[in-house]
Amino acid sequence: MSNELLINSTQKGERIALLQDKRLLEYHVEVPDQNFTVGDIYLGTVRKLVSGLNAAFVDVGFEKDAFLHYLDLGPNINSLNKLTKDTIAKRGQSTGKLNNFKMEPEIEKLGKIDKVLSRNQPILVQIVKEPISTKGPRLSCDISIAGRYIVLVPFSNSVNLSKKITDKQERQRLQKLLSSIKPANFGVIIRTVAQGTHVDDLNKDLQDCLEKWENGIKNLRDAKPRDRIIGEMNRASSIIRDMLNESFDSITVDSKDVYDDIKAYIHNIAPDKENILRLHNGKNKIFEQFGLEKQIKSLFGRSVSLPNGGYLIIEHTEALHVIDVNSGNKSNSEEDQEATALSVNIEAAKEVARQLRLRDMGGIIVIDFIDMKKAENKRILFDTMRTEMKGERSKYTVLPLSKFGLMQITRQRVRPEMNIVTREVCPTCGGSGNIQASILVSDIIANNVDYMLTKQNEKGIMIALHPFLYAYFTKGLISEQVKWFFKYKTWVRLMKDSSFGVVDFKFHNQYGEEIEIIPGS
Repeated sequence: MSNELLINSTQKGERIALLQDKRLLEYHVEVPDQNFTVGDIYLGTVRKLVSGLNAAFVDVGFEKDAFLHYLDLGPNINSLNKLTKDTIAKRGQSTGKLNNFKMEPEIEKLGKIDKVLSRNQPILVQIVKEPISTKGPRLSCDISIAGRYIVLVPFSNSVNLSKKITDKQERQRLQKLLSSIKPANFGVIIRTVAQGTHVDDLNKDLQDCLEKWENGIKNLRDAKPRDRIIGEMNRASSIIRDMLNESFDSITVDSKDVYDDIKAYIHNIAPDKENILRLHNGKNKIFEQFGLEKQIKSLFGRSVSLPNGGYLIIEHTEALHVIDVNSGNKSNSEEDQEATALSVNIEAAKEVARQLRLRDMGGIIVIDFIDMKKAENKRILFDTMRTEMKGERSKYTVLPLSKFGLMQITRQRVRPEMNIVTREVCPTCGGSGNIQASILVSDIIANNVDYMLTKQNEKGIMIALHPFLYAYFTKGLISEQVKWFFKYKTWVRLMKDSSFGVVDFKFHNQYGEEIEIIPGS
């Protein structure tokens, strides 16, 4: 199973696509200067204590105050508050090292928040859920610094392992190893990818996390309220950090700056993997080259097709997602109705697991599978869904089919759901329904070619257009493109782009800069 990462840089930010065996599995849009990313640590100010909710509202610079529940304070909140207070007041060394730090008593598990925090108190908080809809960020004071193999937890002394590490000897080895090299008053959570990792790599990752924590405490000395103290890495780097393994065989980017950043990061965490990074410099756009534009348009719609004729209908609400499974023309392909239902349901389960990651759907997901009578078939479907969800990085729970044929899944939601508009407004009528001379688009392009080559004396023209228009100008023994060559004695390059509307097109000069066209010519 191969994993490929593609990164397309645009003016609006980076588009990040994770492919598994050439199929789109995850899709993210990284907006420049986007604040309040999961993992960011801020210096906040307590604005309001709500005893009824046993929670506080904290100002971290978002338009709405962030939410901090008592259960998210962490048992060592008093120690964190002590360090924060001493660092801001510039008392002691305040380097972030906790070897000689005197820990404060842990708080009660079922205590009250007004006994721990006070109004207008400065507090160090970490984003655990990004702003979604009308809600502000969700916060935690149980600070953690994520590395590639471990997660560093200040003000703790425990060493915990991922439940996915099942080998008893390996668990004992990692437990003993990390217990011996971790500094005092720091806890460690060992991630799944640490299996089989050499002590030198684990120690380097630990030191990197410690350095990140210590640099954050140095920043805290001169920080002002609302300042970001420690920033989480961007989505591309975090995906590489979490998933870079033997099956990760290609990372392709189309920006030299992004290429240099990722190369430096991979050199730091896994120098042996530098050779899988490539800079795309082909004629076609990177997403077009790999056929992703079509996948995005077909996978984010309300209706999603299954390989053998069935389809899903996906409906979204604020906290609930409903997925209806339909057999489509598959219903006539087999004589046994039960076998047909099982076949379609298994296909649907695989696609549902993919859609959850692709759209980053969180909260409650209810799936209405096709009714099956046999208990054995229901068990097979349940096992299939659990197997397909094993690669999921978010926390989730899958329940067996209910007597109504419904399956319920809960999936942790830490950022807004990815939503791509797949229904295009007609570029000719602007959605009004009045189409006027769309057939003339070919004449408009031809007139602009003539004007640029004869009046403006442009060289090396390239036209980006929809595949339908591309076919119109290139098909045939003597195509329109060839006729231009004979007429103007220069070759006009054409590039198809599936992201364009049917009659959309853009002219570019030899330097790749967009050329202004003559409207309606």
